[in-house]
Amino acid sequence: MSIRARGPRMTYRSLTTAALAALMAMTLSPTDAQSAPARESRPVYSYPDAIRESVWVDTRLDGDGDGRTDRVAVDVVRPKEAAQQGRRIPVIMDASPYYACCGRGNESQRKTYDAQGNPVQFPLYYDNYFVPRGYAFVAVDLAGTSRSDGCVDVGGRSDVLSAKAVVDWLNGRARGYSSRTGGERVRADWSTGKTGMIGKSYDGTVANGVAATGVEGLETIVPIGAISSWYDYYFAKGAPLYGSGPDWLSNYVESPEARQRCGAVQQRLVDGAPRTGDRTPLWAERDYVPDVDEVKASVFAVHGMQDLNVRMNHFGQWWDALAEAGVERKVWLSQVGHVDPFDFRRAEWVKTLHRWFDHYLLGYDNGIDDEPMADVERAPDQWSTDRVWPPRETRTTALRPDSGQVPGVGTLSLKPARPGAGETFTDDRTLDETDWAAAIDRSTPAKAGFTTRPLSRDLRLSGSSKVQVTVTPTTTTAHLSAVLVDLGPDTIRDYAAAGEGITTLPERTCWGASTSGDSACYKETAARTKAVDYTVFSRGWADLGNYASNDTGRPLIPGKPHTITLDLHASDHVVPAGHRLALIVAGTDRDLIEPPASTPTLTVDLAKTSAQLSIVGGTKAFQRATKGAPAQVAPRESGLLDGVSEPRPIRPIPGGTR
Repeated sequence: MSIRARGPRMTYRSLTTAALAALMAMTLSPTDAQSAPARESRPVYSYPDAIRESVWVDTRLDGDGDGRTDRVAVDVVRPKEAAQQGRRIPVIMDASPYYACCGRGNESQRKTYDAQGNPVQFPLYYDNYFVPRGYAFVAVDLAGTSRSDGCVDVGGRSDVLSAKAVVDWLNGRARGYSSRTGGERVRADWSTGKTGMIGKSYDGTVANGVAATGVEGLETIVPIGAISSWYDYYFAKGAPLYGSGPDWLSNYVESPEARQRCGAVQQRLVDGAPRTGDRTPLWAERDYVPDVDEVKASVFAVHGMQDLNVRMNHFGQWWDALAEAGVERKVWLSQVGHVDPFDFRRAEWVKTLHRWFDHYLLGYDNGIDDEPMADVERAPDQWSTDRVWPPRETRTTALRPDSGQVPGVGTLSLKPARPGAGETFTDDRTLDETDWAAAIDRSTPAKAGFTTRPLSRDLRLSGSSKVQVTVTPTTTTAHLSAVLVDLGPDTIRDYAAAGEGITTLPERTCWGASTSGDSACYKETAARTKAVDYTVFSRGWADLGNYASNDTGRPLIPGKPHTITLDLHASDHVVPAGHRLALIVAGTDRDLIEPPASTPTLTVDLAKTSAQLSIVGGTKAFQRATKGAPAQVAPRESGLLDGVSEPRPIRPIPGGTR
């Protein structure tokens, strides 16, 4: 990626006792400081009296080509008492394109200003909760949005470097000004330079990108439902996920004046992101995974395992790369869709985030770095932990599909398929994964389904998996889908409904201090659940034309076999005893991928098809789960299974509404 900044590799350990004591003295009241060591920052500063100011930071880029380097608007709120006492404080930062156009959080809050242009409301609770505890909160308008210069380039140099420039300013390496065009300098001499970036979706994506530059001073990031590669937001191995590209999103979030001056940038997004699905230099610039070796910050990632906006493959590939690079990390995986943890596990989230920032930004030795790495939601509001994720005993296990007694209804086991076994289906762009799963035990023309016998004990899948298929098409174009399904009754979060697994309640709870213009009180939520007969828990898609290359597609040869690997999204799911595990192979997954130009019929060569699944305990665990007397689940009289509603069309807005 061309925007990275090289630097020495660093690891993170607790600060020395002397440094720790000095940092605590900066943030605690005199009485509290005398009783050190403390393990938690406390609300000892006045939020109503906090300093609120706007600064424009020079990015040293000229994205809009007007001959003047761009400045981005940075709204700051910080404790007045700390400034008066000359105490330097760390920063929590959320860089976003949404502060003016779309709003943040479950209640779509926007920034507000008084008549003099001073910031009044900072969206979300970060300022209300953390400023009284000795932090500054910084809300950055990405280049081209709200009050900033420049243009939105959807995850490219402008987005990432405009946010990185603010980290540089906080560390004395970039210039800040008191106005958008004036020459009066503003220095962040109140800051320790230690910065933690946080944000959901687009905001968390920018945090990933800034971390991948290796910028000094960025101590930790908390990406929530974030993108790790923008190509994978728009395509799945050549198959388009949306009917539009990044130019549409850029135009959507830019300020009205930016739309007038950023036509050239818009055109570069069009030209560099062809709808063919081919990888281009534009996508390489927006892929943060290859630069993971530059990440010096610790990472606390949060993702919904049923997120159909920013899919779980973004988390999976980023997490695996972070692990290989030895980055300190923590994760929460929930059953929701594209939802912030503040809205599905609020009290525990605020408590955990507080301890995380205290440790990595204030240096408190509170033990959070020694606790289990992963929290996973097993059922609505029921959580388990893992010391390491995926668990160390996880092994890739090859399961083989085979044909059964009727067409399209086969078996899934460790045994290779019988010689000559095959299944044939025709792409039906009117159907989706819920249609396929509901009819898993019926012969239907649009899918091939394969199931295990009912399990005698629980089987856990954890991590990323793959399905390799060999298919013969009848046309020159074809798209493929593969999904994993848990067949059996359960009550799950209704991720397909409005709210994506949560219901917003009228009652409010407060998280921090308030002013008349910035309330710390937010509507409570509850889990929205549904009783189902099956659960789709992992998915993967591809354009079969990418059989020879992940980067470039080509026309298919009708009547000739083609082999391709579909990358299934990372997941963590327990198939309970008595349930069955299913693999479905089909064509267009309606409203999740776009259909191909033709309507192919595809024949699957089962002898050359396998599912490489990440199973906790590996082959032995699968063998144990498929031996012995299974618990029985009564079949539905209708023969059709009930699940969540079908996927709805998603506007290509990471962090926006579906």
